[in-house]
Amino acid sequence: MALSREQVVGAAVDLLRRYGLGDLTMRRLARELGVAPGALYWHVANKQELLVEVADVLLAEIPPPSGDRPAAEALTGLAVALREALVQVPDAADVVGLAYAVEPGATRALRDLARLVQDAGATASERDDVAALVVHHILGSVAAQQNRALASQVDPELPTPDSTSEAKAFEVGLAVILRGLRSA
Repeated sequence: MALSREQVVGAAVDLLRRYGLGDLTMRRLARELGVAPGALYWHVANKQELLVEVADVLLAEIPPPSGDRPAAEALTGLAVALREALVQVPDAADVVGLAYAVEPGATRALRDLARLVQDAGATASERDDVAALVVHHILGSVAAQQNRALASQVDPELPTPDSTSEAKAFEVGLAVILRGLRSA
């Protein structure tokens, strides 16, 4: 059976979910797929392109925002859904952060977020900057929670993060960002 781009990306997502970004190498991916590393480059140009595709898969299951909610409410709902999806996957914030740096509109969910930022009151010239602020707030929150969890595994003296408190702190920060958007 011939290897497909979908198989390469699917196996990469699986490796990320199981082991994190540190173990998602092109050599390991090739080994998982039973091919030589060079075979992967028929399907993706490089690891960065692969990670953009992985980010798209990680965010693909987030439903599009409902058109019947006010833009700020829909933006909050989408930001919370993005955070919830990413916090479940080791190093997902790093992967999505890279994808966002390479191509800010690489995924439908991130394009929806930028549109909602503008619908919520950002001018066209502010939209990309405010969207980047929201994306970085999401990614920072996910990375911080995952790093605290790792630290507490290494050092039992450290408190284990409370996911409910982490989510609440994220929502408070997001509310501050949106308040600033409405008052600008």
